Amino acid sequence: MRKIISLFCFLLPVLAFAGQPDSSPQIRSDAPDQYIVVKGDTLWDISGKFFKDPWKWPYIWGMNKNTVRDPHWIYPGETIVLDRAHGTLSVGGSGSESKTTDAVIRLSPQARSEDSTQNAIPSIPPKAIEPFLSQPLVMEDGLLAGSPTLVGLPEERVIVGPGDIVYAKGLTEDQGKRWQVYRPGKIFTDPDTHEILGREAIYLGSVEVNEFGNVSTAVVTDAKQEINVGDRLVASTAATSLNYLPRAPESQINATVISIYGGVSQAGQNTVITLNKGARDGLQSGHVLALFSKGRVVKSEGKDLALPDVRYGLLFVFRVFDKVSYALVMQTRLPVQLLDHAATP
Repeated sequence: MRKIISLFCFLLPVLAFAGQPDSSPQIRSDAPDQYIVVKGDTLWDISGKFFKDPWKWPYIWGMNKNTVRDPHWIYPGETIVLDRAHGTLSVGGSGSESKTTDAVIRLSPQARSEDSTQNAIPSIPPKAIEPFLSQPLVMEDGLLAGSPTLVGLPEERVIVGPGDIVYAKGLTEDQGKRWQVYRPGKIFTDPDTHEILGREAIYLGSVEVNEFGNVSTAVVTDAKQEINVGDRLVASTAATSLNYLPRAPESQINATVISIYGGVSQAGQNTVITLNKGARDGLQSGHVLALFSKGRVVKSEGKDLALPDVRYGLLFVFRVFDKVSYALVMQTRLPVQLLDHAATP
């Protein structure tokens, strides 16, 4: 799956972002005058070479309503030029030209040799989140418990892999031939309210049904982990779109890191973490949150004194459920730990 993101998609959710002076990003002291795009770059990385807040793209790229009618794609080999006077970036070279009018960069696409958009630069590293976009990840506890079940493996085998036959009950033809295999994981609980937020579903692999029946026959098409008798099946769904525009939430969000994917206790850059806030709290895909560690407690005049929380990184929310969300650690100078806080930057 290789879905590429255009600046056209970035603009739509945030036209109202323009005109907010507080949101204007700061140019890095070591910012170059220009940069030539190479394969493997992301728009986040490119913007970060010039600005301290690379996710503030509506300002960085000088977007306005004219940009919507005149979308532009960024490709390897093109030159990104910094306009220090206006604090914006434009694309020049490789058949592109930029024009500055009233502090707005208008990008004018020209004829190019590329025959597709597959080489265009994405917003964030796609491979870091693609595996999470076609998997439910979080389910109501009863949903997974009542889903179809693997009841048998060939030749009394204990585990199976790609190409092996499996037998399942409860599969219905109206939901299609392709199913994903899961195992119930941890129960997410809000650390503050103790509310049960849902159960994590551990993705094991995929199967395709050969024959439906009271006991259906299927073949394993993909296996990420060991697949056993008793594992549950859920009908495959289309992957979530990769069209994201990084932006701050419009309201104040205060969330807590309740899980780090893979069952580890600390996370670094490009690691997926789970937050205890979701759609009901106002979180949306594309929201950027700042990461904070709780301030140390020190002694002052014989009394305990809590120091201010320390901001140390940024999260990019890419998958939102009702009560929880999944986010990618984009920047961090400290290890992300369970119960660290994430808030509107």
